[in-house]
Amino acid sequence: MKIALLSDCYPPRLGGIEAQVHGLGRVLAGAGHAVEVFTITPGPVADETVVVHRLGLRHELPGGLLVNPAARRRLREALVDSDFDVVHAHLGVISPFAMDGVQIALSASLPVAATWHSVTGRSEPMVRALGYPARWARRGVALSAVSAVAAAPIERAAMAPVSLIANGIDTSFWSAGESGPAGDGLHVVSAMRLASRKRPQQLVELVERARAISGRDLRLTIAGDGPLRRRLDARRPPWCALPGRLSATALRDLYRSADVYAAPAVLEAFGIAAAEATSCGLPVVTRAESAVASLVEHDRTGMVVRDDAEFAAVLAQFATNPTMRERLSSAARQRSVGLGWDDVLGRTLAEYVRAQEHAAAR
Repeated sequence: MKIALLSDCYPPRLGGIEAQVHGLGRVLAGAGHAVEVFTITPGPVADETVVVHRLGLRHELPGGLLVNPAARRRLREALVDSDFDVVHAHLGVISPFAMDGVQIALSASLPVAATWHSVTGRSEPMVRALGYPARWARRGVALSAVSAVAAAPIERAAMAPVSLIANGIDTSFWSAGESGPAGDGLHVVSAMRLASRKRPQQLVELVERARAISGRDLRLTIAGDGPLRRRLDARRPPWCALPGRLSATALRDLYRSADVYAAPAVLEAFGIAAAEATSCGLPVVTRAESAVASLVEHDRTGMVVRDDAEFAAVLAQFATNPTMRERLSSAARQRSVGLGWDDVLGRTLAEYVRAQEHAAAR
């Protein structure tokens, strides 16, 4: 199959959509498919294994803004009268380039799949008013999302079924290994883009509250980078480490040496970092509203909490109750998360077939 992957965001940017589109391209190519990526993210990536068309400006605009008015024309030239078997658009809350690509592909009578990687959240009324999910569904686009949390508002807006295609991870790499938690006290870890939506400052405050509740030494490490890095570093207590963006190997080593993974975000569409930590055998604490909750068996491989007060209380429990900690850690280390790329590849190819069937019925 010849496949076009469309995404506003792509490496070297760091984020969930970027990692998934990059990973999916590699897996599809490894399975023998011809893959071309179209993006407006400037690059390049040194180890690229698929053809990447970077249609954006040479550099990001201030604030990481990705915009290029000329990209639509260049994308149209690439897709119209092309021999792509399917066009797969990857969407966040705001993805003008990928959205343009869906319209161009439909105009060219190409089969189209569209996957949402973000929770619409407070933007849902705007999305419903704009009406594009419903228009796309009527024109035969195969709609999907990375989790039930992300799918629900799109289903309401489209008034059509939305398939689930979970994000994939390399489960052979993200494994528990032989090492386990070590050291005194409780080591809490998290990995995220340091942005308001991910709630890194709130996580620091939650650990501080857990320290006060338990009277124990809780340490926190938040791996990642982003716009809040400087502010967080200026306010960072001595028990909190901000090592920045880590390599995959360094992040895996961090997970293997920790006691619990904290996922404080509420508007989380999937939670790739939490999935990787779970695969490494870490119990996860998360909010019930987050899609990360679907990765956790409550009170077996982690804890799903209702609010921040309960979040802090559970972290304090981890610090003061070694029996609970050992029970959850043991179950987490034995559990298979079922998010390997082979599974994701199968579900994605099935979605492409669905897109082709819809296109044939137009």
